[in-house]
Amino acid sequence: MNTLVIVGAGPRGTGLLERIAANAAELLPARRPLHIHLVDPHPPGGGRIWRYDQSPLLRMNSMAEDVTMFTDEKSTIEGPVRPGPSLAEWAARIEEFAPYQEIPDPGVRAELRTLAPTDFPTRRAQSAYLDWVFRRAVADLPPQVTVTVHRDTVRRIEGPGDGPQLVHLGDRVLTADQVVLTLGHLDSAPHPRYAADADFAARHGRFHLPPAFSADADLSGIAPGERLVLRGFGLAFVDLVALLTEGRGGRFEETADGLAYRPSGREPVIHVGSRRGVPYHSKTGYRLQGPPAPLPRYFDATAVDTVLARPGPLELRRDFWPLMAKDIGFGHYHELFHAHPERTALPWPEFLAGYDRHDWYSPELGELVAAAVPDPADRLDFERLDFPLAGLELGSAEELQRHLRDYITADADRRADPAHSADLGAFLALLSLFGQVPRILASGRLTARSVGEEVDEWFFGYFSYLASGPPGFRLRQLLALSEAGVVRFLGAGVRVERDETTGTWRASGATVPGHTVTATALVEAYLPRHALARTRDPLLAGLHRAGRIVEEVVADEEYTHRSGLLTIAPGDSRVLDPALDGAPHPRRTALGPHTSLRAAAAFARPRTDSPGFRQNDAAARTLLRALAGTQAAALAA
Repeated sequence: MNTLVIVGAGPRGTGLLERIAANAAELLPARRPLHIHLVDPHPPGGGRIWRYDQSPLLRMNSMAEDVTMFTDEKSTIEGPVRPGPSLAEWAARIEEFAPYQEIPDPGVRAELRTLAPTDFPTRRAQSAYLDWVFRRAVADLPPQVTVTVHRDTVRRIEGPGDGPQLVHLGDRVLTADQVVLTLGHLDSAPHPRYAADADFAARHGRFHLPPAFSADADLSGIAPGERLVLRGFGLAFVDLVALLTEGRGGRFEETADGLAYRPSGREPVIHVGSRRGVPYHSKTGYRLQGPPAPLPRYFDATAVDTVLARPGPLELRRDFWPLMAKDIGFGHYHELFHAHPERTALPWPEFLAGYDRHDWYSPELGELVAAAVPDPADRLDFERLDFPLAGLELGSAEELQRHLRDYITADADRRADPAHSADLGAFLALLSLFGQVPRILASGRLTARSVGEEVDEWFFGYFSYLASGPPGFRLRQLLALSEAGVVRFLGAGVRVERDETTGTWRASGATVPGHTVTATALVEAYLPRHALARTRDPLLAGLHRAGRIVEEVVADEEYTHRSGLLTIAPGDSRVLDPALDGAPHPRRTALGPHTSLRAAAAFARPRTDSPGFRQNDAAARTLLRALAGTQAAALAA
């Protein structure tokens, strides 16, 4: 019998199992059995991040119809396509797929009964879906493949490149022919940049929280009425505010004047600021009003090949971003011209002919857009979107509160109004970029500075800001919290300094020069970024100490960028092993956000040719071929 150990049974491990089931009939001989061990201290399917046991206040930032774990007709994979339901389709037909008694919580059962395709589900509803996907993947395995789930943690792995691997759990050792690390989102010790604030808090008896996963954060040390600075305005901020307000007994109420917040009296006073000073743009709450744009048009494999063929080092913003931006613009204007032609001044074929000819940043394209799209609000301006408070200086903190409330209201209104569905066209085009981004990174042609400052810092951050924000109702809630005085805005360019005399933090922003607030609690409202050198995962820490894995480092004569990610081979996701002269370890594979393949999410929007699904399929086929080869060698012996 051959053995495969999958370390991590969350969405990534489940997705790999689904691809093993899909490919086994072709690649795994029926004459010799395979046993798969899945190891995770958390329940299989949801894993840690999507586990059932978390606050019902925490939501997904995707609509139910936009979440799937299954390949479809758009998937460009070598293995067979095995369609399956999206979260919305599963909920609509749940008695067919999973009897309600398999979902223990009556609140989740009630949610799933009424879940609309355009609803933003709770994370517990997604956990129920992932649990079902896992059980379906196990059921779809051929008879010679069996599965054992271990609710345990892998402590270490030992073994040569040409022999069995010993996988040490808490109370047993598994012998494996192949091992896959699908560890998901991991914790690291805080970055040294947070050490000074942690030390300050310890000396003065204050509360400080470095970046953390919101569902796991202990917020009990924040007192009612305490002045708190939240540094960061993205998804972590949204979750933390929900836990500190509704999670402490407050409630939202619809009134004649709109949504209002009724405090419980146990909330802190939350001062929030960030580099941009505004929250992430909310997700749209509607569908395309016109036909889908045929994407990609400018940033496809041929265009990327042409750029990669240029001599010399390449940079993302100089060499690739103009093509990327032009594709996003194509998605935006395709929807505008087809769904809202009354707001355009040229026929679409005439506009497209000119759009095809001109570069994104050329004056000619600017003139074409100005002539064809009369209202500036309908034009796409990435620089204006990136820093909406740039250059703005206001005279008082109250003026800032009013300005931000107007800004947030306008954003929430726009993202709820199908008249602005060109925004969704741009979003879908932005998603399509991830078909080529992994190739660019794998090429090794980008300068180290471009990988560090343009890809890891700017592009992925900008993508999240534009396209991975909260549901629109969260912005309505933020407005109500602001009106109630529970949340106060600090503006852009936020700075937080330590005052040793008073034992407080002093926070200020560039938008209201001279205005400062003091606080006795500081929370870094960012999702943690895993770093291999500081990992708290015992398996990765041990492999790193032993010199059997390596952090991705991109370096040239001018710059060195350490990404903190585990380096894998881009083709089949094998772990690069320094003990094997840096070659891929033939028996160890890694998939997920802790690896150097950045753009592969565990689940995806249907019909988007998900890079994660492509990676899972390639890895599954490589594993099955390797296991079949091991079986053949065993039989020959």
